[in-house]
Amino acid sequence: MARKCYVTGKNGMSGNTKSFSLHTEKRRWKSNLQKVRIIDEDGKVKRVYVSARALKSGLVKRA
Repeated sequence: MARKCYVTGKNGMSGNTKSFSLHTEKRRWKSNLQKVRIIDEDGKVKRVYVSARALKSGLVKRA
């Protein structure tokens, strides 16, 4: 399963890391995902990945 936010849909970004000599290598920036138990729209308890920003802004109701 790919790590993706259940609420906002955020996932990682990819790009290059460049050294001082301009040598490039592929790298990946991971989003800050936390595995939490939430109560979804049906009232059921689920364990899903949620981004830290969604948790801080109160977009999900924790179980």
